[in-house]
Amino acid sequence: MIETPKLLMIPGPTPVVRSIQNQMARETVAFGDAGFIADFKGLVAELKALWRCDGEAFVLAGSGTMAMEMAVANITKRGENVLICSHGYFGDRFIDICARKGLGVDVLKAEWGTVYTPEQIDAELSKKEYAALTVTHVDTATGAEAPLKEICVMLKKKHPGVLLIVDAVAAAGGAESWMDWGIDVLFTCSQKAFGVAPGLAMLWASGRALAKRKSLGTIPESYFDFERWIPVMQDPSKYWGTPPVNMIWALKEGLRLMKEEGLEERYARHIRQAAVFVAAMEALGFKTAASKENRAPTLSIFFYPENSGLDDLPFRAKLAEEGVQSAGCLGAFAGKGFRLGHMGNIDKHVLVGTIASVERACVKCGYQVELGKGLGVLQAGLVRE
Repeated sequence: MIETPKLLMIPGPTPVVRSIQNQMARETVAFGDAGFIADFKGLVAELKALWRCDGEAFVLAGSGTMAMEMAVANITKRGENVLICSHGYFGDRFIDICARKGLGVDVLKAEWGTVYTPEQIDAELSKKEYAALTVTHVDTATGAEAPLKEICVMLKKKHPGVLLIVDAVAAAGGAESWMDWGIDVLFTCSQKAFGVAPGLAMLWASGRALAKRKSLGTIPESYFDFERWIPVMQDPSKYWGTPPVNMIWALKEGLRLMKEEGLEERYARHIRQAAVFVAAMEALGFKTAASKENRAPTLSIFFYPENSGLDDLPFRAKLAEEGVQSAGCLGAFAGKGFRLGHMGNIDKHVLVGTIASVERACVKCGYQVELGKGLGVLQAGLVRE
């Protein structure tokens, strides 16, 4: 039996296209190599310019969680207050990070599948003095997208002194965000909408965030201290920690592909393809966890149809046999559905293959959908692309 590669449709890592893989396969050079230094410096400058950042962009070996800690560590100090806005599992992750930092933590929670409003955030921020606010742009546990631009507008008007930290791990490069909206720290990682393999954390810090870091003096953290990395980002011939040479090249190629497509078009494509993908799944009886007005363009959580007889683990195992890797749900949604990513460099062929595999898996698990029904909806939408 010939084994064919499975479509990687989890919410990250996302599929890595050949040109990016080729960069990872290059012969590694010394991190002091003149050509690599130029590549690294150019990459950082492009990231800073593309996201309209008036401060600094950072590219480090590490995960999105590391970037989350980096964000908190550099713009807050023990005893200050932070308001955490959470609409899912990863929004909650800020709670422990901030508590360990010795911050006063308050949490504004939205029911899973929904999000908080700017008005609710305004009301909470008005209760006391806060140094920072955290917002998860897209939470991969719920597939819901926060109204980031509207939150930024409200902050500028009502609470201009509060620094805004945005977790854009499952959003940046797939859901629109710009530093000049009023974001102070934005972070993501390589394996999501950027379409690169895991291994890199990317973080943007505004001029205001850098000034706050400088005002703190020496901080307890070392590896991800802004002050340690700024000299390296501005001149990569300097050393603090060994850069992941091949991953830097891979990210450089990933960014080239994004620029070639155009960021505005990339964001629009994610919205268009998410809409037709969800419509195809709904035609098969699945429902999204996120309410329609809050659905993210980068991933979706699909609940099993009522009375379908589909059982989570057997269904996802069958789906894998049919060629698609999916992810289980987290927290309160565990067992009720599964998660599919539709971000990064995924193309029409992958979307078609995914829906076809879902249809086959349904039938083989005893849920008798009409074969081709979801595909028909998807194809009708893609024809208009």
